[in-house]
Amino acid sequence: MAMRGHTSGSLMSNHTKERVTMAKVTLENFYSTLITQHEEREMRQQKLEKVMDEEGLPDEEVWTQQKLEKVMDEEGLPDEEKRMRRSQHAKKETEFLRLKRTRLGLDDFESLKVIGRGAFGEVRLVQKKDTGHVYAMKILRKADMLEKEQVAHIRAERDILVQADSLWVVKMFYSFQDKQNLYLLMEFLPGGDMMTLLMKKDTLTEEETQFYVAETVLAIDSIHQLGFIHRDIKPDNLLLDSKGHVKLSDFGLCTGLKKAHRTEFYRNLSHSLNTDFTSQNMNSKRKAETWKRNRRQLAFSTVGTPDYIAPEVFMQTGYNKLCDWWSLGVIMYEMLIGYPPFCSETPQETYKKVMNWKETLVFPPEVPISDRAKHLILRFCCEADHRIGAAGVEEIKRNPFFEGVDYDHIRERPAAIPIEIKSIDDTSNFDEFPESDILQPAAAGSSHAESNYKNKDWVFINYTYKRFEGLTARGAIPAYMKGGKR
Repeated sequence: MAMRGHTSGSLMSNHTKERVTMAKVTLENFYSTLITQHEEREMRQQKLEKVMDEEGLPDEEVWTQQKLEKVMDEEGLPDEEKRMRRSQHAKKETEFLRLKRTRLGLDDFESLKVIGRGAFGEVRLVQKKDTGHVYAMKILRKADMLEKEQVAHIRAERDILVQADSLWVVKMFYSFQDKQNLYLLMEFLPGGDMMTLLMKKDTLTEEETQFYVAETVLAIDSIHQLGFIHRDIKPDNLLLDSKGHVKLSDFGLCTGLKKAHRTEFYRNLSHSLNTDFTSQNMNSKRKAETWKRNRRQLAFSTVGTPDYIAPEVFMQTGYNKLCDWWSLGVIMYEMLIGYPPFCSETPQETYKKVMNWKETLVFPPEVPISDRAKHLILRFCCEADHRIGAAGVEEIKRNPFFEGVDYDHIRERPAAIPIEIKSIDDTSNFDEFPESDILQPAAAGSSHAESNYKNKDWVFINYTYKRFEGLTARGAIPAYMKGGKR
């Protein structure tokens, strides 16, 4: 009997195994969500108490020892004011719990325009009907996620956007799903992205480059402090807000979460073609023209562009957060020279150049840049063991190229290249895209029909998210969206 039981257990069907896994994931997510919600509520309460205790403090510049001692003896706001603030906060928490129970869907948003398109979906500018707030809605096709084994990647992106609450990271307000698609509702950053900016400009000045690279250093460091490695730092993923400041986006390849994420993104690039570096003999002008001609197509393809990926990531023999600093060095080179150092006609050729970087990373004499700039690029793009940043981000911030940068107030100063925002739906800093049928039900019998994947839909469990600020804010449309220029 024992033997018979053992045999039946070992012959458990795949269907049963999947049902067991689904139940396990459901329970884990249920209790994990309860714990997270409690921790977030406690954190918001602590933040409120801290703000109330600090309000009314004198300016640091006029502090004296007497004033400091007096402030320390006082309790900040009056008790009555504190009670009122706590009451208002409690009402918001109650409203948040009520609104979290409401189902959010496409019908709650009006689609205004397609502002981005990629291999697995697109990004639309949308407006929430009840508040008038404008968001960037990232739409991902479930069928494509399953077919291309991207489930772990999109889960990583959703999870880091929930955890990261930083000025340097694009903020996600909601996520939800239907039978066909996944939806991420993020803040709309009307400045576009760094790729579009670089496409418009031949090159950036060293002063402009200093500004954007310095901000990107702080942005990358902000996610490193959370324990994440981005792995996909490139101009496409550096967004610009309404004032022209940098924010990191697209965490689909981010690692450092609870479970490892797949690396199929790099799988086909290691099988390089038997071709030589065909663009090696081009002059800088021809290289820049070729790069710009192919750049859009690469951005929207499944393979993407390997130009910014560190060689140790390709080798898959182990890497750490220093791979993100390599990518920043490549971007800095592109800003100053007009194209990245390893650009070629095909991704396979680029891969070969990256792996052979000691011979291929050269500076064209016809595009002169300062020795300080060259030195920093070569400190970013070198062996991981000797790469700048290995001793901490302060090592990067102290580099002579960043002389004069006020890191503590850099987001408060004007951006190197100002952004003009004319209206609530100003998309002048984005490419034009035709409408698509991504929001329409899949055609019957097509390879992407939802029926083909309905049994695997459980892998997207607990994808729904609602941020406290998004649900409790009413009518507070950002000033730059109300018309006029900034």
